[in-house]
Amino acid sequence: MPYLGGEHTVRELRRALSNPNVQADHLRYRNTIHRVIRVMSQGQDVSGLYSEMVKACATVDIVQKKLVYVFLCSYASLNPELSLLVINTLRKDCSDHNPMVRSLALRNMCNLRLPGLSQYVQQPLTVGLKDKAACVRRVAVLGWAKIHTLQPNTEIDVAVVNELYGLLRDPDPVVMVNCLRALEEILQEEGGVAINKPIAHHLLNRLKLCDVWGQSEVLAVLQRYRPRSEDELFDILSLLDPALLSHHAPVMAATLRLFLSLCSTLPAVCMSALERARGPLLAAAGSTSRELRYAALCHIQLLLRSEPGLMGEHYKRFFCGYAEPPYIKQNKMQVLVELVNDDNVAMVLDELRGYCTDVNTETSQTAISAIGSIGRSYTDRCLAILTGLLGLKQEHITSAVLQTLRDLVWVCPQCGDAVCSALEGWEDNLQDSQGRGALLWLLGVYGDRVSGAPYLLEDCIDGVRSEVSAEVKTELLTATLRLFLSRPAETQDMMGRLLVYCIEEEVDMCVRDQALLYYRLLHCGIEEVRRVLQGGRRSDPSLGPLIGRPPEPISQWASSFNTLEPLTLGASTVGNSDPATPKPSTLTPNTMTSTPGDPHLPGDHLSGALSLSVSPALIPEEFERLWLQLEKGACLEVCVCVQSFGVKEDIKTSLQVALQLVNIQTLAFTPPNTHPWRMMEFDILFLCVCAVCVCVCVCV
Repeated sequence: MPYLGGEHTVRELRRALSNPNVQADHLRYRNTIHRVIRVMSQGQDVSGLYSEMVKACATVDIVQKKLVYVFLCSYASLNPELSLLVINTLRKDCSDHNPMVRSLALRNMCNLRLPGLSQYVQQPLTVGLKDKAACVRRVAVLGWAKIHTLQPNTEIDVAVVNELYGLLRDPDPVVMVNCLRALEEILQEEGGVAINKPIAHHLLNRLKLCDVWGQSEVLAVLQRYRPRSEDELFDILSLLDPALLSHHAPVMAATLRLFLSLCSTLPAVCMSALERARGPLLAAAGSTSRELRYAALCHIQLLLRSEPGLMGEHYKRFFCGYAEPPYIKQNKMQVLVELVNDDNVAMVLDELRGYCTDVNTETSQTAISAIGSIGRSYTDRCLAILTGLLGLKQEHITSAVLQTLRDLVWVCPQCGDAVCSALEGWEDNLQDSQGRGALLWLLGVYGDRVSGAPYLLEDCIDGVRSEVSAEVKTELLTATLRLFLSRPAETQDMMGRLLVYCIEEEVDMCVRDQALLYYRLLHCGIEEVRRVLQGGRRSDPSLGPLIGRPPEPISQWASSFNTLEPLTLGASTVGNSDPATPKPSTLTPNTMTSTPGDPHLPGDHLSGALSLSVSPALIPEEFERLWLQLEKGACLEVCVCVQSFGVKEDIKTSLQVALQLVNIQTLAFTPPNTHPWRMMEFDILFLCVCAVCVCVCVCV
């Protein structure tokens, strides 16, 4: 309840406003109006005082006018008839000799939001565009935008639009920026304000006179302009160069995005711009504002996708502070993974090891996952840290380490011996379902090397009735069957008990169906079981190890820079939107519908970037027929012939990027000079069905 009272207070205020003695005393009258505004701000309905407040607006006191106009604009929609009485006073104030009064009257006249208001406002706004005072012109320009927003179906006069275009050359920079914003709103259906060469160069020359938000607005509008010649392009870049080093992060980011847009066909200039923007980006990443730090880190991750070594010398700037929030720490660790090299790997791993025991569970798990990512290149060092963390006997740390080890041995099978040594003598009873699932996967794959694997699985099978996670149960079924292949005598009895329970008592249909599948598979013979669970075509001996994600072209993410997209976890890669760039060819599933093992040639030669269609091009029946033709563990080989005119490396990079967009990950690829060049892919969406390997050969 408002502390100033209820209806009694409103009656008291009405008597005070109507009292001739109070009206005669200027200070008492202003204080009474101030009390009305205070009561209104507390949430009490004081709309009954509207007629008294209308009379109070007829004054020469600017402070009193501001207070009254705040009240009138708040309750105008509830009193449309009385609000018309204010129009005459406002129109009269628009001709006042004081520019502050004129601008105040124009602003509040547009804020009344009354039906049919435009017929009263258009004439004062038109006069205001030619006012001598800059503050009046600023309000008049935005007033036309407000009128268009309130009544979008009303067409703005062409003369007004021409006048707004003329005010782009106003000597006041705020008026210029307001005109840009107003024209963007009014001409939205026509694509916004039209930017030609004279306007573009005028805006660039006046850029340094604008404030931070004005510069950001101008740079955003200039995204639509394209220079007509290379000389003009470099003239524009010279004008933009000082803004690229601005200590204001919004200006720097908007300038860099404009640089990347203008220089989409000049990769060397783009790289130079990224290097020049490195200092301001690092400064923003160390800002006292947490929000600015987070945004800067997200954009740095975007840049590292094309230039991994851009921040290599400044890796210490991404070490986490004790008082930093978890989301910033996690972003910094993701950046550190990208910056690891032979010179700093020891220090980075030592820093990440300290984060593994952080009091925040998510931060600790992110640090362990980061160590696992680095382990793909520096296996021995990372394995020593991960196995050492198992000795801490902490639930969340142990669970994260097991998941990381599982992911690491999947891409680096040579780590198996170290993982088996860590699992020897395992006695921990994990409560986390993801950690138990990772442990069961490791026991199933490497159970023949872990002496206590059958006993660990037996404990899990004995407690399967109390298990609530269906994922753990399905992983337990697979691990038990895999262990049965290598140690049948120790596993046969408990595998039978597990199958009986899952088939006869389990209520989860997914677990029950998988148990039935394994039961029927066992009836087909042990060799069939071995072929299904452990079979598959081996990799080409010429394929090298996974060496990390290849650098992406800057055009893949340039259009998303300085937007909200990098701040989202699922930021998608956006291609080049330059209309001058040729449209990329598309590889649809129709190009791969022949029998397995045969090469497939797309009909068109590829001359640029590649992309894959994610829309289904086959009906379900046709897809099922083709899927059944593939043998278990089959390798589908696709040959892509490219007429590249000497851009062999660009075609390979574009092909990998296109495959990643549809969740097809690169497992390995041949050395760069190999002909034909090959890379091995697998679709992560099919992991639960069958390991389907796609070997892509690029013949240039």
